Amino acid sequence: MSMFLGIDASASGLTAERLRMDVISNNIANANTTRTERGGAYHRRYVVFMPREKELESFEQMLKRATGFRKTSGEGVRAVAIAEDPEQGPLVYDPSHPDANEEGYVEKPNVNIVTEMVDMITASRAYEANATVINSAKAMAMKALDIGSAK
Repeated sequence: MSMFLGIDASASGLTAERLRMDVISNNIANANTTRTERGGAYHRRYVVFMPREKELESFEQMLKRATGFRKTSGEGVRAVAIAEDPEQGPLVYDPSHPDANEEGYVEKPNVNIVTEMVDMITASRAYEANATVINSAKAMAMKALDIGSAK
């Protein structure tokens, strides 16, 4: 296994976590939005990830798949969708609000700031972990180059 595969997997993680942080930031920014372009309150969004697979299989990978051997390293992650949470937000009684319904209730966004902040922290930590992997691989490559050099 090449060390570049590890760097590639971590780079995909960096991209995915950056997208996740952008979506979380958007949720926080719209935590009080009661009217959207589609009508109704803002609904929380989240990123759906799935494992990334190589487009071309090597002979070794085909052999492992054919023999049922599944101990392979990960190949990274990719975002496949930004989904919307269909759950209705809380209804608040405020008959003077311009978005109130006939009974005087306003649907608030289903965004929980505490949940979003926890998600932001986990995304940030995952981003940092992937950056650390890339820096460690870079340091190992530099040390490997130093082994062969004459001083």
